Amino acid sequence: MKIAFASKDGIHINEHFGWCEKFYLYEIDGEKITFLQQIDSSLKYDEEIEKLTYKIESIQEAQIICVSQIGPKAANMVQKVGIYPMRASSENDTIEDTLISLQKMINENTPLWLQRILLK
Repeated sequence: MKIAFASKDGIHINEHFGWCEKFYLYEIDGEKITFLQQIDSSLKYDEEIEKLTYKIESIQEAQIICVSQIGPKAANMVQKVGIYPMRASSENDTIEDTLISLQKMINENTPLWLQRILLK
């Protein structure tokens, strides 16, 4: 499963989806967590739909996008392409802790929402 994180520093989940200039893509595979790439999403668009479409295309290989904030229009657009939007509980949440938490959920007691993502 691939997870993209909206982050200003590559450590914390501290960026709004629509304003994010860099996404960090990771993969969880069994017991292994792998950093795949930093994704540049810094192009600017005047129209909101064009901007959101560009952001979604930037993270198209992810199954989950984890952000500090995401608007309702962006959340709907993300879900329509099969990516699950997830909000961090605070801007102090780290990418590493979130990955470890997701991995633990997958390996121990997978909640229904996560089972649906894994089955895709």
